[in-house]
Amino acid sequence: MTETRVGPPEQAGAPIDLGQALSALLRRYLAGARDVVDDLPGGPRGYQVMSVAFEGLCGNQATIAQRLGIDRTVMTYLLDDLEQAGMVERRPDPADRRARQVVLTPRGESVLAEVSGRLQDIEREVLGGLVEADAEMFRQLLDRAVADAPLEHSTCEESDVPAC
Repeated sequence: MTETRVGPPEQAGAPIDLGQALSALLRRYLAGARDVVDDLPGGPRGYQVMSVAFEGLCGNQATIAQRLGIDRTVMTYLLDDLEQAGMVERRPDPADRRARQVVLTPRGESVLAEVSGRLQDIEREVLGGLVEADAEMFRQLLDRAVADAPLEHSTCEESDVPAC
């Protein structure tokens, strides 16, 4: 695998262009991740929905759609596909009888675990230039850097932002 260098070598010690570095890292990650999630119903979005459903913090169909920035109509079709594949099921939400919870099936949990493991392999490959301690520090710093970033709510009205 070729290494993408950010900035010319003669500028060693110059400030790193964060945008370029993150873009190069993301391109490498997405190139590998695409192959892993493309077989899931809904591809990357299907994986995201399954991951959020697994967390259990935001299991309502509408709030998952809002959290991920997925149009409600698209979310319905996506869940239809995931449900037809036996990976999720929709149940009445005990907190709101009009809403539906999205729950992973045992098959969905198994597929999610396998795909997540393969994505971790991609992550290790992408961060392969770092020793494990540095890679873990990078993950922690990245997590702290985005901790106060708002969740994706581009499709939400101001009053519709979910509390998840």
